[in-house]
This record gives sequence, C-alpha cells and structure tokens, in this order.
Amino acid sequence: MQPEATIYEPLRAELTGRVIGPDDHDYNEARTIFYGGFERRPAAIARVADANDVARAVRFAAETGTELAVRSGGHSVAGHGTTEGGIVIDLAAMKALELEAVGRTAWAETGLTAGEYSAAVGEHGLVTGFGDTASVGIGGITLSGGVGLLVRTFGLTIDDLLAAEIVTADGELLRIDEQTDPDLFWAIRGGGGNFGVVTRFRFRLHELPSVVGGILILPATPGVVASFIDAAVGAPEELSTIANILPAPPLPFVPEQHHGKLVIMALMAYAGGSGAGQRAMAPFRSLAMPIADMVRPMPYPEIYPPEQPGFHPIATSHTMFVDEIDRSGIETMLERLETSTAMMRAVQIRVLGGAMARIPDDATAFAHRDRRFMVNVAALYERPEEHDVYAPWVADLAAQLQRGPVGAYVGFLGDEGEARVYDAYPKPTWDRLAEVKARYDPANLFRLNQNVQPAG
Repeated sequence: MQPEATIYEPLRAELTGRVIGPDDHDYNEARTIFYGGFERRPAAIARVADANDVARAVRFAAETGTELAVRSGGHSVAGHGTTEGGIVIDLAAMKALELEAVGRTAWAETGLTAGEYSAAVGEHGLVTGFGDTASVGIGGITLSGGVGLLVRTFGLTIDDLLAAEIVTADGELLRIDEQTDPDLFWAIRGGGGNFGVVTRFRFRLHELPSVVGGILILPATPGVVASFIDAAVGAPEELSTIANILPAPPLPFVPEQHHGKLVIMALMAYAGGSGAGQRAMAPFRSLAMPIADMVRPMPYPEIYPPEQPGFHPIATSHTMFVDEIDRSGIETMLERLETSTAMMRAVQIRVLGGAMARIPDDATAFAHRDRRFMVNVAALYERPEEHDVYAPWVADLAAQLQRGPVGAYVGFLGDEGEARVYDAYPKPTWDRLAEVKARYDPANLFRLNQNVQPAG
C-alpha cells in the first residue's frame, strides 16, 4: 500500500470530479456511510463526475494495487461502501436521468437514490420498483436483485432492467443487455458489485399514477401475526407488504400507551385504484383495532417512510428465505423480541410470490424466486462492542425461524463470512458467476462486496 499522499494527489489531477483526501475539511462527512460502527479512513474519495472518471479511478486502483470500494447510496450492511487506506468511488454526483415517457423506459445514473428516481419518474405517473427506503442508492439495490413494495406486482427491480453501462476491471466502459453480452448481463442481475462499476441502468417503467399505501400498525399477538401473514399470502398480487414486528418506537403517530409494546408495523402498497386498494386493505384492518392507520391513496413516491437525518444505526442482522412461518415460530419470535435488551430489535417478514415467482430461477443471478417469504432478524445497539452480545441472539432466533432450505438475500448480508455468501447462491448459480468473474475480473479487483472468487 502506497502512502496516502502518493495515491490521491495524482488521482486528483486526473479526474473531472472532486477527490477528497484526509486533509479536506469535509473528509469525515464524505467517508461516512449509512450504517454506524465503521471507522475506516480511505486514502481518497473520488466523487466522480461521469463514466470517464469512473474508468480512470478503476484503472488507477488497478495500477497502484490499491483497495477499491464503490458507493452508490452507502447502505451496505457490511460497510462495503468504504475502505481502510484505499480509494472510494463515490457515485453520488452522478444523478442524470433520461426519461423516455412514450416508450416507458429511463436511463438512470447510479448516483441517484430510489427516492430521487421515483420522484422524477412519478411526475409522469410512472414507476420502477425499488425497496422501502428512499435514501438507498439504485446501484446497490439493483445489483442485489431489488425486493421492494412492488415485488408481487412487477417483480424484482432486475426484472425491469433492460440494459446497463458498466466499467470493468480493465477500465473499459461496456453497454450490455440480453443480446450484446448475455452472460455479464445475467451476472449483474443479482450478482452484486463483483463485475465492475455500473454507471447507468436502463429501466422499464410502469404506468402507476397512484397507490393505496402507507403504514398500518397493529398489536403483535400470535394470532394477529399469523392472520396478517395469511392475509398477505392470500392478497391480490397488486398488494405487497413488509411487516416489521418490533417494540413500538416513540413516534409521533404512535399513542404513548403503546410505546415499547410489541406491534406489527406494516408498510403496505397496493398498485392500483383507490376502491380496489381499500378493499384489499380491509382484511388487515379487521385483524385488530389499528394502533395507527396511515394507509391512504397517494402518489407512489410518497410511500417511502420519513428518515431521520444523521441516523447511523449500528446493527447486526440475519437475512434468510423460509417456506413457512408457523405458530410455533411466531410464538418464539414474540417471546425473544419481548425479552431482548437490545436498544431496538425486529423481525421483518416480506411475503413473496406473484410476478417475482413467474420468472425461472436461472434467468438471473438472483435465484430464490420460488421462496415464499424473506425474513430478516435484526438487533440495533449503541456501541460496536455490543456486537458480541447481540450477534448470538440474532443467530439463535434466525435458526429457530428457519423452515426449508437455507438461503440468503445478498443485498441484506452483513460481514458474515464466506459461507453466508454461498447461502445467497445455489451451486449452479455460483459456478456460473465464478466463470463470469474470471472473464471480467480475474484479479478480483472488485472484492469489497459479497465476494465471488474468480473460477480457477
């Protein structure tokens, strides 16, 4: 590793965009990612202006042997958006969006967040489905697959990906799609950041002037949780739900008498008209007297919950796919959530199926399309050293909820070791990814990710 000064000064001279080093006044802000507990100090943060800057930074890292991190929105649970002593390619300034409203497609640079993209296309009554958080970068969520609030209606984010522009490890900018480079295009749809830096995506857009959605909070008893899951499974495909089971936080819209008590805080989205949407919500509202009901007709971009500025949670989590959530598992879940001492703890349940499940498993590198549920167990705490206290709690509860073959969503994996990366990909998928990796990144320059080693 070269001294910091010999790394970032030549890089600064090469780029159109700005290079931020340790001596710059905004360095600490620039090195901060979404999740707390990562005190890494990059030698340089290249806030690239365009694809040419990306290519120059990639070549610079390869030529100097410098560790390279890539950041779209900085939401990697494993902290992959930063590096100790290396170079960060920060895409935040690349926010161009070319909308083709007539053809219902859009070219979007990967510095855009999901909220920014959704607001821009939403002005035309159009959507592409991302996740449930506005500040997530479209780069990371798309490369992971994209399991969001339109997953049952339109599928994963990658199911609306038509093409991409990507800088590979040799510094070349390629435009890829199903026809021009089917193997690489297959790999980036779920294979993460292993194959290069995507600078632009071309997405399909869907006409959706409004949704019926928002937050619905219900008391979390075994019966209500079981009935909620049953209702979500049986709901029309236009309805996607994300149910967070957790102690009620002291939010303004939560009555004080419910603070700290277990609730289902569900984010609901019905992709359709007001009347049909309200009918789809009725079974959920009838499960118990709602503690808060903020579900209403709205433009889709308003579906994202508000975020607290400067919030950098320290968290340990476990993501998995399961085929059943039975009464025994629900009772265990509630008991463990009740007795944990973590500052915040939650089990998140996403009911899958619908459009996502109609695409073959081998069509993309995301290969869990037949799974019924995605479950995430998480504990949030105040100090990094508390990891050793709460990681066993998370792992134990996750093990007790596992039903069916082990599997993981790569976008939610933390720094959990190589075995967990294997959980994200069935062996045929892994082998194909490794072959593509060997072709496009044989030296594993792009390794700050849930890493797939090059074949051979």
